[in-house]
Amino acid sequence: MTTTLQSYIAGRWIGQQAAQQLRSAVNGKPVAATHAEAIDFAEALQYARRTGIPALMKLDFQQRAERLKALAKYIAANKETLYAISAHTGATRADSWIDIEGGAGTLSAYAGIGTNELPSGNLVHEGPAFPLGKKGGFAGTHILVPRGGVAVHIDAFNFPVWGLLEKFAPSFLAGMPCIGKPATATSYLTEALVRLIVQSGILPEGALQLVIGSTGDLLDRLEGPDVVTFTGSADTAAKLRVHPNIVRQSIPFNAEADSLNCAILAPDVTPDDEEFDLFVKEVAREMTIKAGQKCTAIRRAIVPRQHLDAVAERLRARLAKTVVGDPSREEVRMGALASRDQQADVAERVATLLKGAELVYGERDGFSPVGDGVGEGAFFAPTLLLSRKPLEHDAAHDVEAFGPVSTLMPYDGIDEALSLAARGRGSLVGTLVTRDPAIAAKAIPVAAAWHGRLLVLDREAAAESTGHGSPLPQLKHGGPGRAGGGEELGGLRAVKHYLQRTAVQGSPTMLAAITGEHVRGAAVRESEVHPFRRYFEDLRVGDSLLTYRRTVSEADIVAFGGISGDYFYMHFDEVAAKESPFGKRIAHGYFVLSAAAGLFVSPAPGPVLANYGLDTLRFTKPVAIGDTIRARLTCKRKIDRNKKDASGQGQGVVAWDVEVTNQDGELVASYDILTLVSKKPEAPAASATA
Repeated sequence: MTTTLQSYIAGRWIGQQAAQQLRSAVNGKPVAATHAEAIDFAEALQYARRTGIPALMKLDFQQRAERLKALAKYIAANKETLYAISAHTGATRADSWIDIEGGAGTLSAYAGIGTNELPSGNLVHEGPAFPLGKKGGFAGTHILVPRGGVAVHIDAFNFPVWGLLEKFAPSFLAGMPCIGKPATATSYLTEALVRLIVQSGILPEGALQLVIGSTGDLLDRLEGPDVVTFTGSADTAAKLRVHPNIVRQSIPFNAEADSLNCAILAPDVTPDDEEFDLFVKEVAREMTIKAGQKCTAIRRAIVPRQHLDAVAERLRARLAKTVVGDPSREEVRMGALASRDQQADVAERVATLLKGAELVYGERDGFSPVGDGVGEGAFFAPTLLLSRKPLEHDAAHDVEAFGPVSTLMPYDGIDEALSLAARGRGSLVGTLVTRDPAIAAKAIPVAAAWHGRLLVLDREAAAESTGHGSPLPQLKHGGPGRAGGGEELGGLRAVKHYLQRTAVQGSPTMLAAITGEHVRGAAVRESEVHPFRRYFEDLRVGDSLLTYRRTVSEADIVAFGGISGDYFYMHFDEVAAKESPFGKRIAHGYFVLSAAAGLFVSPAPGPVLANYGLDTLRFTKPVAIGDTIRARLTCKRKIDRNKKDASGQGQGVVAWDVEVTNQDGELVASYDILTLVSKKPEAPAASATA
């Protein structure tokens, strides 16, 4: 009996009556059906606003990062449930790995980004603050705060797990409840994922809702603080972008659209080079992974005219070895398209492309999927086309067959290759295979204007390369023009897309209070207790120490040179130093840094456990022999990552602002110190009484 899929709306599963039947891409048998019941999107949005937003705001960035980490582990532990269902989409085990474990890995990556790069609380200070007046009493800075809206994520059919999770992770981290709408054809896998998520109990109420089927009047009901993201065809993206309510309310809309991505074999590479085979392998792999149903797949293979036949021959040979069929079969390396509708669409587009191209390899070359019942599946032969006159063949640059299809294109000279690449009018990713750094230095800045990501592939990179078609959480995913003009992922950048950036002006003291971070010029608190003697909980932003003074002597410079081995002339050559812009010998910058540490460090064991780095270090004015320096140490920022060491002792991260000044009160060095600071020891548990 076919399962009726359900939407998860307002904390409950909705849907009993079957509507559209969804079939296995492998054998055509029914897998599931969408539900016929209409969704009340007013209720869904009200639930997200009244339940989801407050629940998310009870957590801070660090706590939401913890939830993402826990969810990533839970999905990884239950991945086999998803693998079993994923096979119906036509995906091989390797294809499903990209989708399922890639999705869980993206959650884990954003958990790390939140932990390492975001503060405690729900405000990001995008500093530093800068003075706006001459006396230091008026300054400005930027802050990022949660938008207070709902994120609507509309996904494509090709990655039912990763597609939802790569959008959910940064928006959840930013404090936005999400409504996910997967493409109908493979929504049974996304529904299984959301059931696991709900079952885990890890997310706060209202953090995630699922729409199976139509979005109805959802977009009509959105408001200014909301966000809409879309992955799919360029045509659909164009329609959604001009939705009247999205335009009227200036709702941010991000599109990641299918594009005619390319790979260029540079003119320096010959058939005898290792890079030649790397190019062939990359094109063949991108044609066959997920049966070519990737928005990042290589659709245009641009090669030197003199090597066209050699590339075609090696691609034919590699594609001929690709076993297509039921993904459950061990020998199968390429599965089916997602549906029979998709199969028909790809066939139609290939027919259009063949009007200006010739077939190099395809169904005629003995295509015969293996497995029981595959005759009813949505299989399509790996299809390699050749456009001999690509500058005259517009279809090759306009029509995308979203399947295992790529077109070879010859070029004469690297400039022509780059011109052909640009004919795609905007791509998510492009690859340049070359041995010559000079070619890469010339080609990449030109290609970058039309591509969201560029891979330069040679034998050195190949050993660790994640490949042309693999978006990574740390790198931007998106592209200009036809590719949608949007941007996803990219590390912390993605989280900031879901936050509101606001400029703030005021006195340094007020800016410090607002940002929760010490701002130079703000009021500080000085006490008899050294800041390094305070536990994490007891430290307050603004706690400060002004040290005693130290006069720098020639002996200091000589001793530091002997210890460090730094005998730079400005420190030791009296004559040369007099002829320099400084006009005299000066102390080593790192001596000043070390001397400042000697002034402010509290040497006895205490709550400060370790110094693990410096940020924003600048030596702003030279320190000469006879100058007197002192330092001001101020608690700048506290981040509670809710972590404990091996013994169970809690720890937090504290950034300290350090200003080193001379006898005239002039700043000579400026930097932040990052430290681990212990929390108060937990009281031992009371023993039970008889």
